[in-house]
Amino acid sequence: MRWIERGLAVFGAIVGFYWLTMDISVVISPSMQPTLMGTNPDNGDRVITEKVSRWVRSPRRWDVITFINDDGDKRMKRVAGLPGESVQMLQNGELLIDGQPVECPEWLDLKYLRYGNLIDGKPIPCGDGYYVLGDDLKDSDDSRFNGPVPPHRIMGRAWLIVWPMSRVGWVR
Repeated sequence: MRWIERGLAVFGAIVGFYWLTMDISVVISPSMQPTLMGTNPDNGDRVITEKVSRWVRSPRRWDVITFINDDGDKRMKRVAGLPGESVQMLQNGELLIDGQPVECPEWLDLKYLRYGNLIDGKPIPCGDGYYVLGDDLKDSDDSRFNGPVPPHRIMGRAWLIVWPMSRVGWVR
């Protein structure tokens, strides 16, 4: 009987630890390709989001975060603009943060960036939220269309791809 009691206590501790510190999601949209792959629950990457870092630091530029959108669905996107900044796209395709050019990741295809609220070249203030973009800009429902993500909707940082085995690794 004692080993059952201890086993249940260990199980409860593991469940509590997971619930407080992690979350697992299935990627069902191509909007974060090539970083996160998947188009449906059968072939999507399984990604662990760690919820601990948000207790000690804010998301950084180009981090991949998991958040809850207005419909209550989980989304994963890359942070481009931080609270208090403004995001702008010039006619020549250059991305500006607070009026200064910013170096974008090499996989971000800027030819598709000029849509939504960036189409007219005016600065878009982040307010107290985070301006997020998908890695595959031609197929991403992100801050260009929905505005910045408020901090209270952020679950954590997408951290580790755990399935399929061919893609296991850190989210970069």
